[in-house]
Amino acid sequence: MTVRFRLMVVTIFGLAVTMAVWGWFQLRVLDSILIEQQLKKAYDVAETVNTYYQHFPTIQGLSALDIALRGHVQSDGRLARIDILSVSGNDIDYVAGAGRVAYDWSEAQVGSVGRKLQPLYTKLQTEGGPALGFIYTSGWGEKPGRRVVVCVIVFSRANEEILSQAQHMLVYSSGGLLLIILLILAFSYGWLIDRPLKIIVDTIDQFHAGRYAQRIPFRRKDEWGQLTDHFNRMADEIEQVMARNRELNSQLEARVQEATHNVVQLQKQVSQMQQLTALGYLTATLAHDLGTPLHSIAGLARLLLEREEGWPPDVARKLELIVQQTQRLNTTIQNVRRATRLPEPHFEVINIAELLNDTLSLVEPQLQRENIQVAMRAAEDIPLLYADRDRVQTALFNLIQNAIEAMPGGGKMKVSVFTLPARRALAISVQDSGTGISPEVLERVYEPFFSTHRDEGIRGLGLSIVQDIVKAHGGQIEIQSRPDVGSEITLYFPLAETPGEEVNHS
Repeated sequence: MTVRFRLMVVTIFGLAVTMAVWGWFQLRVLDSILIEQQLKKAYDVAETVNTYYQHFPTIQGLSALDIALRGHVQSDGRLARIDILSVSGNDIDYVAGAGRVAYDWSEAQVGSVGRKLQPLYTKLQTEGGPALGFIYTSGWGEKPGRRVVVCVIVFSRANEEILSQAQHMLVYSSGGLLLIILLILAFSYGWLIDRPLKIIVDTIDQFHAGRYAQRIPFRRKDEWGQLTDHFNRMADEIEQVMARNRELNSQLEARVQEATHNVVQLQKQVSQMQQLTALGYLTATLAHDLGTPLHSIAGLARLLLEREEGWPPDVARKLELIVQQTQRLNTTIQNVRRATRLPEPHFEVINIAELLNDTLSLVEPQLQRENIQVAMRAAEDIPLLYADRDRVQTALFNLIQNAIEAMPGGGKMKVSVFTLPARRALAISVQDSGTGISPEVLERVYEPFFSTHRDEGIRGLGLSIVQDIVKAHGGQIEIQSRPDVGSEITLYFPLAETPGEEVNHS
């Protein structure tokens, strides 16, 4: 059901009720006017009859009055009947009268008018048609205690015809007026409602389609104008919100890219540290395995050169070349060891809780992907730590990464930071609900290149690197693990007793 149809129905119903009430009121007013005219006619007749009877109350006067009444009724077609009655208490006597129709007057009505001296009229239905009865008295009586009451009946046929014609005229005029109003509404609906509504709906559809710069074009001072102003203001606010959302999304993308870049850089840093550590272990092993024979060879060659018995010139020269080459090989080995050694740590004052939050933010996408829930607990008043920020973060990253790998099906990770006044140390604990570590594996977790993983790549250096970083800070590392229950690795970093006191990191 459309709005136009509903509007038409409501309009027709409202106009019909209004016109019906208005027509009924007009007919009542017209009926009152016609009754007033009839009452005036009846009053004039009653007053004339009463005056005549006052002057001629004799028998001869009554005979003449009776003849006059008949003549008056016969000459005036509107008169139906005229009666003169005498009222004394409850006694009512007929005096004279004439009429076209017979009618018995109500004694109660006649007596009431005679006692109260107030005229009374009533609508009647006679054999000659509808009529109006009028009972009148002037208070005069032919004898003391008596009152003369004149009763007049006037036909209302003309009034009924007039009312009927007026009723038909009202019906026809109301129908015509209703039709004209409906036609005006039908033509004005398109200009007042349909056209603005289509523009508003079209604008809303375009706005919904993503064209947020679209606005309702017209400006009016009616209800449509108010709706237009509200919609345009709402559209402006939505456009501003969308712009802010785009800006926030852009900032979020930048932060995600920055976080991703930090993760990549940290992973590269860990990989480089693993490679350097691996090269360092290999270089140390080679220096040990090659250095001892080289020193022996060089020592023997020097002993041979120091012998007093002469050597042929070519033999002595060869011995000198052997000593020189062993020294050159030893120098090369030392240079390789220096090149593969980790850079010197850069100590600074750091907030370990903030560093831990930053590290967890870097691995947050991986934690969500692996369905791992993280709970972090940091005690109040955690002191600042004097340490190498990059190396401590590398150690934390290795511990968190090991915990993630220990929970391939998801799980819970708990990270805690607290102080141990008795040990003058700051503790960082990473606990997981993973597969745990068996006792035989737990004994070898710090060995370089030892790993339970069989895939490609440099493995078995994670905890070894963490141990080296903790030792470089003068701290300790502890591991507690139970198979199929989980593991907890705790790092202890020493704290200075006073701000000026330095901790020995050798």
